[in-house]
Amino acid sequence: MTDLEKVQSLQQDERLLLLPLVRTTGTFWFWACSMAAVALWGGFAYVYQLRNGLGVTGLNTPEYWGIYIICFVFFIGISHAGTLISAILRVANAEWRRSITRSAEFITVLVIGFGAIQPILDLGRPDRVLNVFLHSQAFSPLLWDVLSIGLYFTASSIYLYVPMIPDLARIRDLGLRPRLLYSFLAIGYRDTPASRATLEKIIAVLAIMVIPIAISVHTVIGWIFALTLRPMWHSAIFGPYFVMGAIFSGIAALIIAMAILRRVYSLKSYFKDVHFENMGLLLLVMSVLWFYFTFAENLTVWYGGEEAELATLYSKLTGDFAISFWLMVACCFVIPFGLMCRRATRNIRGTVIASVAVVVGMWLERFNIVVPTSLHTHADVPGASYFPSWVELSIMAGTFAGFILVYMVATKFFPIISIWEIQEGRESSVEEVSTRVAGYLPDDEVETVVP
Repeated sequence: MTDLEKVQSLQQDERLLLLPLVRTTGTFWFWACSMAAVALWGGFAYVYQLRNGLGVTGLNTPEYWGIYIICFVFFIGISHAGTLISAILRVANAEWRRSITRSAEFITVLVIGFGAIQPILDLGRPDRVLNVFLHSQAFSPLLWDVLSIGLYFTASSIYLYVPMIPDLARIRDLGLRPRLLYSFLAIGYRDTPASRATLEKIIAVLAIMVIPIAISVHTVIGWIFALTLRPMWHSAIFGPYFVMGAIFSGIAALIIAMAILRRVYSLKSYFKDVHFENMGLLLLVMSVLWFYFTFAENLTVWYGGEEAELATLYSKLTGDFAISFWLMVACCFVIPFGLMCRRATRNIRGTVIASVAVVVGMWLERFNIVVPTSLHTHADVPGASYFPSWVELSIMAGTFAGFILVYMVATKFFPIISIWEIQEGRESSVEEVSTRVAGYLPDDEVETVVP
């Protein structure tokens, strides 16, 4: 019996969720080859940069970071789509999470690597990244950043892997290829009541542990900026501002991934309207929070009246960066708030449009944080400007394509929706939720006390 025949003989949940592992369409190969071609072009551009030096980029004095650090902050922010959102929903015992946690956790683990390589791309001598370890300073935010990202990647990988063990064991028992891979990853797991109880305890502990780790990562990235004496960077708001922005962009990325998986793998019964509506409500809340933080940041700069900071602020509001700034406001607040505050547009189409706008807007936010300040230092450099070269744009495109390609490949080896959690939900969640709701309500007989 072939792998496809084995899967088609299974019950509904297992059949639908394991089918992508054994059947690959021409559409998948088209997009996989397209993403691979773009990623290879990005690799060629990096080799060209490595051989000819950073002079082939648009980086200059005083703009030393540019697109590479913008993408670094952006990708690490997107990584919050999985671990943090999934962990919060697990801790809150939100039953609608069951269909979305696995796809969210994959985003986290896969995107962290693409974010972590961005500072290395920014180095003319990538071998010098070892100096962070060989000549580290305990009070350097750069060292904190490396350690926090390493810890975050480790914790997120474990948090993705542990809940996947029952599904891996089931695939192993079915004998799907590659058998050695699934046998190795299943680590001899047998789905007994005792094993399931132990597994759920471990997942509960991991969910609680991973939340502060995820928050610490983007806080430290915010401190890299905030602990630098540059206009509009040296601010106490940057830690929570970056964490909020990371969750915001992470939610948007997850909604886009859900919509694509729903369409490509025919998972309409798993990614339902209610999932998009609930995620849309989260997007609405985060858009309001984003506006609050952005308004507070710019108001305090304007009211303070410091010359260098005002020059940076006005370059965003009315100067060279006005287009990118106001487009950011439209994408991060006007569009998502306008769509998500109305139930009629808080549907699949509306949430996807809002999410695409947010992803674009959050990339522009990182651009508006990095570039204007770099060009308006306390020691102003006359005529300073920055525009990325074809090398930077190619590497950025290759990085995005590489992430999409790796995510696509992951869906061909691992169930993108947790099978055992869906089955558990069908078997016991209705009764558990009913019991939980009953516990919230007053007792049938309430003793009346007359004063």
